[in-house]
Amino acid sequence: MYHERTGGKRVMAKGTAYTQQFKEDAVRCKKEHPELSYQAAASNLNVSISALKSWIKKAKENDGEVPTRGAGNYSSDEAKEIARLQRELRDTKDALEVLKKAIGILGN
Repeated sequence: MYHERTGGKRVMAKGTAYTQQFKEDAVRCKKEHPELSYQAAASNLNVSISALKSWIKKAKENDGEVPTRGAGNYSSDEAKEIARLQRELRDTKDALEVLKKAIGILGN
């Protein structure tokens, strides 16, 4: 498919989440096929070159396992609580902004 906005290039949607299993399979695929360039391997897997290189680097640092961020992947209970509080603070700030706008509209 030709993408006009990107000059015909395929572009991965920002924030695309891949499972840990997919990442580990991608790393294994590149490792088992050293004759493939990073570009060819990434193209075959339909991922960006930088993502593939990042996963390979992380796998080397973590005994072949590619860590995945996401729900439930906190290093401690404290980290989980901090993340919850940050979400709560963000939601509270959003609600405050809505109320300020409503007061501004009703006050006029």
